[in-house]
Amino acid sequence: MDIETSYYNQQYTRDEIDSILDIIRNCIIEKKYTISMNPKRQENIDFRDEYNITSSRVEQILLQITVDDFCHSLQNKHKGFEHEVLYVFAPHVELHNVLGNKEVLCIYVKFNIITQADDKFVIVISFHKLNKNIKYAFCNG
Repeated sequence: MDIETSYYNQQYTRDEIDSILDIIRNCIIEKKYTISMNPKRQENIDFRDEYNITSSRVEQILLQITVDDFCHSLQNKHKGFEHEVLYVFAPHVELHNVLGNKEVLCIYVKFNIITQADDKFVIVISFHKLNKNIKYAFCNG
């Protein structure tokens, strides 16, 4: 479990997660998103570099995430941001590493949806290889 988050005991329906994904997809399409690539998110940087992931490939991956990829939500534990809910998905994707070898990987993706007035913005906090045990909310993936 990440230091900054803890499990958020929220049960979701498939329709609720589909609505959350609609928000995420709209933000991706409208270019209202960012991927955390700061020194605290070195895993994201290393993953992007190891698999030579372009911004257009990132968008393809994010737009293909489905309800079945949903795992759980987390409550943000960073001071001043405790009201935020983070959503964790773990899609399987096919990528080519820097040596050109094709791999099918499970990716750990954590989203934060920020709402200001009537506008939404998505922060992709985590975007890297899955490095922990994960349980899917709606299937046995």
